Amino acid sequence: MNTGTDEDPLPDVSKFEENQEEESVSFQIRPCLANKFKCEKVKEVIREVLNEKLKGKTYDVAAAGQWSEEIAVMIKDRVKELNYTRYKLMVQVVLGEQRGAGVVTATRCLWDADSDSYSSEIFTNDTIFCMAVVYGVFFY
Repeated sequence: MNTGTDEDPLPDVSKFEENQEEESVSFQIRPCLANKFKCEKVKEVIREVLNEKLKGKTYDVAAAGQWSEEIAVMIKDRVKELNYTRYKLMVQVVLGEQRGAGVVTATRCLWDADSDSYSSEIFTNDTIFCMAVVYGVFFY
């Protein structure tokens, strides 16, 4: 509902106000044990998705970009189903051709070691390697 005049229009914030009323206010600064990011459960989700999407496939440079995007979205959606409330989820997928060379990756970030965590899994076959990482960062 806009109550302003043409000279001084006020933005319509009614939808914002409705959403604010629906959300409960919480000043919890740490996740409770039941809602804490569980690395083993997330690792299982990653493993299932990687096997489902890549098992039996041969590396295809034209399809690799789409595969990695589909895998990332699928992992994110399935981890969301675990209902880690107030966690921001980030998914990184690295997919490449298996040629005998090694791959080294590193990640650095600033986070709370008591509540933030990550889980990773690696898939390999004769022609493909794929590494997927899910980061769960508690949102204060």
